[in-house]
Amino acid sequence: MTACHSTLALLLALAACRATSATDPDPVFTPAEKASLATLAPAVLPPPPADATNRYADDASAARLGQKLFFDRAFSGKLLEGDNDGSANTLGVKGESGKVACAGCHLPASGFLDDRTLGKQISLASGWGLRRTPSLLGVGHARLLMWDGHKDSLQSQIFGPLESANEMNSSRLYAAEQLAQRHAAEYEAIFGLLPPLGDAGRFPPLDGDHTGCDRLPTKGQAPICHGMPGDRAEYDALAPADQAAVTQVVLNAGKALGAYERLLSCGAGRFDRWAHGEATALTRAEQRGAALFAGKGNCVGCHAGPELSDQKFHNVGLAPALVAVVFRDLGDRGAGLGFAQVLADPLNVRGAFSEADDGRLPDPPGAALEGAFRTPVLRCVSRRPSFMHTGQLTSLEDVVAFFDSGGHPAGYPGKSELLPLQLSALERADLVAFLRALDGPGPAAALLSGP
Repeated sequence: MTACHSTLALLLALAACRATSATDPDPVFTPAEKASLATLAPAVLPPPPADATNRYADDASAARLGQKLFFDRAFSGKLLEGDNDGSANTLGVKGESGKVACAGCHLPASGFLDDRTLGKQISLASGWGLRRTPSLLGVGHARLLMWDGHKDSLQSQIFGPLESANEMNSSRLYAAEQLAQRHAAEYEAIFGLLPPLGDAGRFPPLDGDHTGCDRLPTKGQAPICHGMPGDRAEYDALAPADQAAVTQVVLNAGKALGAYERLLSCGAGRFDRWAHGEATALTRAEQRGAALFAGKGNCVGCHAGPELSDQKFHNVGLAPALVAVVFRDLGDRGAGLGFAQVLADPLNVRGAFSEADDGRLPDPPGAALEGAFRTPVLRCVSRRPSFMHTGQLTSLEDVVAFFDSGGHPAGYPGKSELLPLQLSALERADLVAFLRALDGPGPAAALLSGP
């Protein structure tokens, strides 16, 4: 080869190197970024913290019962929304009862979230919900639940879907009676004797067509409901001691469900192996995304800890939008209302039914919580078909672009916490790549179906 040819080859190699450096630069980490990322991936991912409010939280027998209840559709009342047409996107046909279980909107094969409903944004059970069904992976780490924090324990959360006309459209009296008919032996082995729920003189028997509400709530027309507080019928007519007994049975069912749900986790994946020293477990792009997550993007400001969530509530300036061609989510106050609701809930951890008050209840809501919603866990985030509390963003690329923009000035009530990040196109792509690397194996196969 001539000197001229050698020089040309060298110039071409240098040009190729420069091009590669521009399109696939080396990952670079500051000591602070490395230290921050290490907090997200401890040597062993911790289990959910001990729960003083539920003595059965880590009881294996309670978890087995909870798993049965999670998949049992017999606790639900009639489907009320006309969009229930029996298609694959629904759970049945309007008017049918016994069609909705927890697993109907928290699909185990999909990471315990809803990718069944048309649009994959909000859920259609008895009726349409107003918020996206979140994944249950890692839910045992949360002390305040739901997008707005209006429940403070897994055992009290059961009353929300059970007594919602849009979800299970059932009632606590019917649920207690069904539990006594279907799961008495397992229940009594854990929680002790059931009250005499088969005594029709004390506990009026309900069926799937006569529980919950007769219609969805509409402006100017309140539904007639059965089997729950405020029905002016079966439940309200019970003696106070019998009302308390029914509520305790359902609360115990919630404790069993909570014991099962605490077993559901995403688990450690490639990110964890990389953080523990396996240099090739993440690609160069994913590593650059990790540096952005901990550094320039400051994602760890909210997505902290091993589950990548601070378990707090933030206003990020999400503008209301049409969701699933069903509703425009206007005026949702988020934790501004949710915190007030949980403080007033007679079933909260300070209430008469609680085993312990471990200090988890929040302070009264202030202006900073108007329009604030829960920080979601990011492990297994790539499995989700939509994002944010309404599901209005439908890809991780959309999510990163939204946060890069600093949110929307005309978002939900209150003031957004976000500021623009000014990321380049390559940085946005790298951040998406890192988020996709947060997958894990998910729960054990034995937890994915009814026992």
